[in-house]
Amino acid sequence: MNKRLKQASTLYNKAQAYKLDEAVAIIKKCPVVKFDESVDLSIRLNIDTKELSQSVRGFVVLPHGTGKKTKVAVFCKADMADKAKACGADIAGADDLVQKVLAGYLDFDVVIATPDIMRDISKLGKVLGPRGLMPSPKAGTVTNDIEKAIAEIKAGKVEFKMDKLGCVNMTVAKRSFNDNAIVENAESVLKAVSHARPAHAKGKFLRSVSISTTMGCGVKLDLAAYSV
Repeated sequence: MNKRLKQASTLYNKAQAYKLDEAVAIIKKCPVVKFDESVDLSIRLNIDTKELSQSVRGFVVLPHGTGKKTKVAVFCKADMADKAKACGADIAGADDLVQKVLAGYLDFDVVIATPDIMRDISKLGKVLGPRGLMPSPKAGTVTNDIEKAIAEIKAGKVEFKMDKLGCVNMTVAKRSFNDNAIVENAESVLKAVSHARPAHAKGKFLRSVSISTTMGCGVKLDLAAYSV
């Protein structure tokens, strides 16, 4: 453990679970680094990862945004591309955009597609899928209402989904956010994940949660307010 992490570890008891506002106050007191760190939640779920019916995936709108500009790519017919760009899309197109992505272009964070073009972009599954960029109706990224979808994403809408180990790991804020903004963003995520509980999940759904900055220590959260 380096000097900075040793100093941070003196600020709290690793064995103790803290209320969210207390945990945020702790991570904000940790030694700073030379860049604006992300604030991350690591959520361990109490589910059977072998059961497809217990897959956890959804989306949440962070009330204070993500702290970074989100680049949006929209796959749509040519007659809608100009509208998509006017609504805030960073790039939009049909087969031309498909070919551009196949050639290596991946300078975007979220992909939206209209239903009528999903067959055309199916060839991008091996490119977008592993990066978590393939549009999905469940996430609201396959839609004819591209104006609404772009507006929500630009306002802070983000997708979450569990990994193979049954965990959800996601960035909820930047360290430069004030304490209340971090707390409100994190609370929104915890509530959204709790509401995504599969019908067949048994027992306490949120097994454990910790909050940390990119280079900081993880602080365990008291989950009494989120027990479902």
